[in-house]
Amino acid sequence: QVQLVESGGGLVQAGGSLRLSCAASGRTFDSSDVGWFRQAPGKEREFVASIWRSGISTNYADSVKGRFTISRDNAKNTVYLQMNSLRPEDTAVYYCAANLGPYYPSFAWSYDYWGQGTQVTVSS
Repeated sequence: QVQLVESGGGLVQAGGSLRLSCAASGRTFDSSDVGWFRQAPGKEREFVASIWRSGISTNYADSVKGRFTISRDNAKNTVYLQMNSLRPEDTAVYYCAANLGPYYPSFAWSYDYWGQGTQVTVSS
C-alpha cells in the first residue's frame, strides 16, 4: 500500500517555475515507479513524466521535454517535478501516481495508486 500527497502547486506567470513534490508513505515506495500526470478542464488526463524505481530511467512527454525534470529521493520517500519555462497550456491539476508492477510509464491504467492532485495555474 502506498499513499501519495502532492504539494507545490500554485499560480505563476508564464516563463516562471514551480517545483511539485509527491510525498509517499508505505514501505514499498522504493519499489515503485512514479509518474506525473495532468488534467486540464475538459480534457483527458495526460502523461507528463515518469521515473523508474531506481531513478536511473526517466521518461517525458514531448510537450514538456527540456522544461520539466523529474527526480526522486528514496530516502525521503519523495518524487519531485521541477517545472521551468511554464506556459499557459501547462495549467492543469497535476497528479502523481505509483506503480508496483510492470513499467508502462505513460499509461495511466498501469499505475496502482494516485494522489489527490495539486493545481498549477500559469497566467499569460
